[in-house]
Amino acid sequence: MNSRRDFLQKLGISALALHLAAVPGWANGEDHHDKAYDGPVLRVAIMGLGSYGERVANAMQACTKAKLVGVISGTPSKINDWQRKYGIPEKNCYNYENFDGIKNNPGIDAVYVITPNGLHHDEVIRVAKAGKHVICEKPMAVNAQEGQEMVDACNAANVKLLVGYRMHFEPKTLEVIRMRKAGEFGRIKFFQGQCGFTIGDPAQWRLNKKLSGGGSMMDIGIYAINGSRYMIGEDPIWVTAQETKTDPMKFKEGVDETIQFQFGFPGGAVASCLSTYSMNNLDRFFLDGTDGFAEMQPSTGYGPIMGRTHKGELNQPVTVHQTVQMDAMSDIIFNGLQPAVPIDGNEAVKDLKLIDAIYLAAKTGKKVEVRL
Repeated sequence: MNSRRDFLQKLGISALALHLAAVPGWANGEDHHDKAYDGPVLRVAIMGLGSYGERVANAMQACTKAKLVGVISGTPSKINDWQRKYGIPEKNCYNYENFDGIKNNPGIDAVYVITPNGLHHDEVIRVAKAGKHVICEKPMAVNAQEGQEMVDACNAANVKLLVGYRMHFEPKTLEVIRMRKAGEFGRIKFFQGQCGFTIGDPAQWRLNKKLSGGGSMMDIGIYAINGSRYMIGEDPIWVTAQETKTDPMKFKEGVDETIQFQFGFPGGAVASCLSTYSMNNLDRFFLDGTDGFAEMQPSTGYGPIMGRTHKGELNQPVTVHQTVQMDAMSDIIFNGLQPAVPIDGNEAVKDLKLIDAIYLAAKTGKKVEVRL
């Protein structure tokens, strides 16, 4: 197993076969299934044609409000393959040297940046300066300072900056959030997030500090960080963390193997989380309150999310996460949709501030106060 992509794919290998709906709103009991859409369609170019870019492209074939129309890649053979597979015209194909010219292309509304973390900052700012809306994979940057610079650049260019938080549109996740907001769990006391897998190829970019920005925390750990916030419904006010490294040859300086971290929240809840590149079978969220609980396992994989609460099994429909996400992003950009949990650049900067705090706490052994 070489990457988080493989890990999540293994968890959800039957996702496409089980695709029931590509619309948000299931958690609210809304049924949009039979409603034809005749509004604006978000025309998207994907930057970075790796395995996840391919997954997004495939999922977008079922979108009704978003369409894949362009590509940006440094590999000509990939561009040719995508042109044939997805019917992308030559005028919408760019490489990393010339994609600034996208500013003169009225047939592209947004660029989805799906490249290594360390490249996001410069690429997002270039896209913003070209006047296109930006969608960026998570984590949005390698630290909060870079993330804020990206937010500022998009604000200055008057373009949207959205982040690929696909779980913010997943029906079972939304149902747990709805239950928490309705007070069905009582006062929230505890959250546990476990995210990890055994990473493979030591030469891959995820183990390269310059490209990844770190290790497991900058890959799989973002799910527990963001998940703790939307499950509890508050932002942490302090962080503690402990790092464990058993293979310093594979996980070099600045590339974390395993980090356990804890959050404290203003309402009194605490979170205990784990991010690792050296253990399998970890994809679990648990939320505990005075009046009930929610458990999700798998909690963030690409395929069917499974879960239960004190009231029974969660049975919301299975969706292809990226299809739902892209349709929702179209609504956010064109129709002013306000999702249940934000997916904008400001949301991503909060996660980056927490990542910065986790690394500092692990390095110093001290509790780090945070203000998001």
